[in-house]
Amino acid sequence: MDLLPMKWLLRSVSLLVILLCLYVFLLLSPIWEPLVTVIIRIFIPFIIAGVITYLLHPIVEQLKTIGIARPISILLIYIVIIVIFSYLLLKGTPYIIEEIKDLLENIPHFANIYRELVSDFYRQTSMMPEGFRATAEGWLTNIETIAAQGLVGTVANLRGIVDYFFMLIIIPFIVFYLLKDFNLLEKTTWYLTPRKWRNSGRELLRNINISLGNYIRGQLLVCLSVGFIATIGLWLVGMPYAVILGIFIGITNIIPYFGPIIGALPVAIIAFTESFQLVMLGLLVNFGIQLIEGNILSPLIVGKSLHMHPVLIIFALVVGAEVGGVIGLIIAVPILAIIKVLIMHIRESLQKVNEE
Repeated sequence: MDLLPMKWLLRSVSLLVILLCLYVFLLLSPIWEPLVTVIIRIFIPFIIAGVITYLLHPIVEQLKTIGIARPISILLIYIVIIVIFSYLLLKGTPYIIEEIKDLLENIPHFANIYRELVSDFYRQTSMMPEGFRATAEGWLTNIETIAAQGLVGTVANLRGIVDYFFMLIIIPFIVFYLLKDFNLLEKTTWYLTPRKWRNSGRELLRNINISLGNYIRGQLLVCLSVGFIATIGLWLVGMPYAVILGIFIGITNIIPYFGPIIGALPVAIIAFTESFQLVMLGLLVNFGIQLIEGNILSPLIVGKSLHMHPVLIIFALVVGAEVGGVIGLIIAVPILAIIKVLIMHIRESLQKVNEE
């Protein structure tokens, strides 16, 4: 009986030591953050190439089963992607450029509408009690601050994409060689892994692939479908910049739960400059798209591959947004899926050890 309190005491002390080490590690962040930043910049092309390889590998394997050599199948995939991308670029770029040009020309008009709304807001609140007026003005100030920060962040991200452009050029070449030598990489990894961990590691990777692979591929297909449907729907109701907004809705849809809200914001803002009726129609289109996505597209394409409670997913999204911003929101759920598989694998391994 005396051993049980001692066991819990040791566990508590160990936990405190781990937390203390983490705290000291965070205090030393000015020392290691620059090094981590450089390492991340170096490995970004390889990480992106690895994800693309992971997504394209099943297609290469399918082509291989019908007798097409691996290098030829990779070249065929590249040709198809280039043809589709070039077609969309040639057909869609002039229209998108025209919409962007029109949007930039109308920015002063949007600014005037915003100034009129703010003036009306202050006139309406000037006759209200002092406490309520101060609170309402505080809300408006917070909204303006969030919008300004979002604009600055968007510009910074665009600048970062330009900075990484030359580095990203090498990604197709990395993907080609990873796909071509995929079997060699598997064998190398197998022989470099300690013998006692090989079967366990293979089982772990298989479970991760089952949990994650279908989700990622399905989610990308759902986003493409949502973007296409959104563009058509917004165009039918007469929404300005329907193509740009449709693309934005499709991209943000990759973020579970929060994506539809983010995608609806620019629709409401742009529609508000036209009429209140267009605002309602735009939000109705967005709501209809989410009904289609939630009840038809996702169940058919993605299914329930993650098997995780929505609260857990929302928690992961909040943590991802806090740690990595937009990128954190996008990768939060896949990382959560991997962590879940790792925890389940470790638990099963411990159970086997205890049974032996």
